[in-house]
Amino acid sequence: MPIRTASARWEGNLTEGSGTVKTGKGGYQGNYSFKSRFEEGEGTNPEELIAAAHAGCFSMAFSKGLADAGFTPTSVETTAKVHLDKGDAGFGVTRIDLETVGDVPGIDDAKFQELAEGAKENCPISKLLKPGAEISLNAKLA
Repeated sequence: MPIRTASARWEGNLTEGSGTVKTGKGGYQGNYSFKSRFEEGEGTNPEELIAAAHAGCFSMAFSKGLADAGFTPTSVETTAKVHLDKGDAGFGVTRIDLETVGDVPGIDDAKFQELAEGAKENCPISKLLKPGAEISLNAKLA
C-alpha cells in the first residue's frame, strides 16, 4: 500500500503567525492560523482536516459494507464534527460526531443502522481515533 503524505509550514509565533498545509499529491492546499483554529478566523485547522479525513473514510467504508451486504448505495453523505476541548493536560480531541445520510434503495432502517455502526467501528480513521476520542453516530436513510 502507498504511504500518504501531507506537509505544513508555520511562520511566526503561535498567536500572530500563520501557516499553510498541503497534501502530498496537491489535492488540497490551504492556510491556517491561531484564529482559524481557536476562534472563527479564515482558513482551515488540523481538527477540520481530521474531520474531512474521518467523513471520507467512513463514507467509503459504509459504501463498501452496504455493497458487501447486497445494497448499492446511490449516495452516502457524511459530516464529521471534531470537538477540540481543553482539559487538565491541555487541548485534545475528545469527541467526534458522525452524521450520515444514505440513499440506499431496498434497505430497511435496522439493516442500515447495523451496517453504519460496523463502518463506524471499522473504518481505518475510526480505528486510529477511537482510543482517545468518543465517536458518536447519527445515521439516517434519505
